[in-house]
Amino acid sequence: MKTNFCNLEVVYLFMVIVLFGAVVTSTAQSKKEKQVKHTNFYVSTTGNDSAQGTKEKPLASLNGARDAIRAYRKENGETGPITVIIGAGEYEMTQPLELFPEDGGTINSPITYKAETGTRPVFSGGKRITGFKVNDKGIWVAEIPESRYYGWRFDQLYVNGKRAVIARTPNNGFLNISGVKQHIWERGSGRVADSALQILSFDQENFAPLREAEAKDLQNIRFRAYHKWDFTLRHIDKIDKDSATVFSSGKGMKPWNPLVKGTRIVFENFAAALDHAEEWYLDPEGTLFYVPGPGQTPENSEVIAPVLEHIIMMRGDADANSFVEHIRFEGITFSHCHYRIPRSGSEPNQAAALLNAAVMLEGSRNINFSDIEISHTGQHAIWFGKGCSNSVVEHCYLNDLGGGGIYLGGVSPQKGAAHTSHIRLHNNIIQTGGREFPSAVGVWMGHSSDNVISHNDIGNFYYSGISVGWIWGYDDSNAKRNTITYNNIHHIGWTLLSDMAAVYTLGKSEGTVISNNVVHHVHAYSYGGWGLYTDEGSSDIIMENNLVYNTKTGGFHQHYGKNNFIRNNIFAFAKLYQAQCTRVEDHRSFDFTNNIMVFDEGVVLKGAWEKINIRMDKNLYWNTNGGPYDFNGKTFNEWRKTGHDIHSIIADPYFMDSENYNFNFKSKKSIRRIGFKPFDYSPAGVYGEDSWIEKARLSEDIRKAFDTDVELNMNSH
Repeated sequence: MKTNFCNLEVVYLFMVIVLFGAVVTSTAQSKKEKQVKHTNFYVSTTGNDSAQGTKEKPLASLNGARDAIRAYRKENGETGPITVIIGAGEYEMTQPLELFPEDGGTINSPITYKAETGTRPVFSGGKRITGFKVNDKGIWVAEIPESRYYGWRFDQLYVNGKRAVIARTPNNGFLNISGVKQHIWERGSGRVADSALQILSFDQENFAPLREAEAKDLQNIRFRAYHKWDFTLRHIDKIDKDSATVFSSGKGMKPWNPLVKGTRIVFENFAAALDHAEEWYLDPEGTLFYVPGPGQTPENSEVIAPVLEHIIMMRGDADANSFVEHIRFEGITFSHCHYRIPRSGSEPNQAAALLNAAVMLEGSRNINFSDIEISHTGQHAIWFGKGCSNSVVEHCYLNDLGGGGIYLGGVSPQKGAAHTSHIRLHNNIIQTGGREFPSAVGVWMGHSSDNVISHNDIGNFYYSGISVGWIWGYDDSNAKRNTITYNNIHHIGWTLLSDMAAVYTLGKSEGTVISNNVVHHVHAYSYGGWGLYTDEGSSDIIMENNLVYNTKTGGFHQHYGKNNFIRNNIFAFAKLYQAQCTRVEDHRSFDFTNNIMVFDEGVVLKGAWEKINIRMDKNLYWNTNGGPYDFNGKTFNEWRKTGHDIHSIIADPYFMDSENYNFNFKSKKSIRRIGFKPFDYSPAGVYGEDSWIEKARLSEDIRKAFDTDVELNMNSH
């Protein structure tokens, strides 16, 4: 009996343990299930922001969804992932989506704003303009009460999905300034005067278009002047028709990049300039005029004026360690974001670095944009500003941009959590930018580090494709360890600005690698137009395994820098020089080794090659037309006597078909002699579905127009 009792006691104890374990397990599972609960909110064009946000009773806007999430989390706490599912249709945004730290998610409870499966919702920051009448000249005319009575003005307009041209003269090409005088009003302490008056004079032919300007339009008239790597956008104070002069006030001209005699200029935004198809003008009384294009009628056309100056704003505070985090946007299109040109215009600023963006982020981490489109903006598309990190922009289409594509960091260095870093831009199409501010770039990294820019297609910009760093000279820079790889960067420059490149660098950049990119069709107005360009102070950068062809002044140029390595690249078919270097310094400027240069016109080297401190060897040179080899005024043998290229060769690299840009090798016997290692350049650019790859291909009309501009430019110099 004693033994049996003990056995029963053991059995009973075992059952208690099992039951207790089951209760504990059940409780843990319940907690786990509660933690991973998925919550959905729905947004629809037929919704109401006072609704519950269910599928049956959807919300109407992104801000409505944000507010519903706030209320839900206040009541329920962190319960798991939250998804805002957005139905098909077009949404007119009346205010930007502003997200603060309390609107962010967590690693266990991220927040996603995404399109409903199979749909592509469009959020517009613009307003449809209707009520057009056609006058006796065939011009459309619409009265806009908001402009007439409340002073609403806009500086961009879109007709049938295309950016219309604000009335300008001349319609094509440029006028030229005959002379410039400057009167400084306030000198200030910097190299640029705080306040000054510029007086622009013209000959009678170039001034003729302004003679028809009416006095009532004076407050609107602006000019755009294109000079070196920048441009000046200014309103006009006064026109003196008797002396053919224009007066404009603002900051003093930058002494390193002023307006001068011969500067190209256009005038815009006045009634007398409205004389060409697809031009528009909003007069001071609030009447909009539009000259229709072929086949356009008020009945078959959609006219949209942008209103919102931002589409999305994330407002974290890195200094206070208060971040917007763990938010994802997926499958949505954002269009029509306005940049209102201030009365001060736009003073010259490299890379349009003083502009804002349609999507502005500060103090934001773990933010993801996937399969997003941003189009029809007056400014940049996306800017990861102060205190942003660990975020991704992937498979996004950014196009028809007034400014640039994606900007990272700022113009001033930041420390600690306020430093912007670890952003990944991957498999994006960033095209057709700088439409309002031509000095903007496709991807700009100011004071930002540890970013990866990979497999993007960047094309159809007037200035540089990718810009890295924001220090002129050898001061400390925190733009370090950036990786630019497998990008296709093309149709850059368009003969509009100068001193630019497909990939442009500034300042010390330890750990930065620029590799396996394909760069082609780069052409500046005057000097510049390089493939790879290490500008002032660029240091400790590796450029390798890049294919660069069809540039104006070289596949590579170094202004000045330290300890850069240019190796195992193919540089082909530059028009004037194949490579350049400029400033002579005491330290080692760069190593140039194991590269292939193939060309059919121009010279091989131009610049300070005999004096600069470099290591240059084991390169291959080949003139496909059998012509001479000009090494900075020397023959190849004379050049080798300077101590450079001792083991380099002149030899056919045996490309498959370089004339048609097939740079694969049919034989490796020549390249073995210089230690060149073949690389596969075919993966560069975007990848995925055929439709995505085709979207990245510029139209034949654009490509032909670029070639025409290049031919005209070369023939004019």
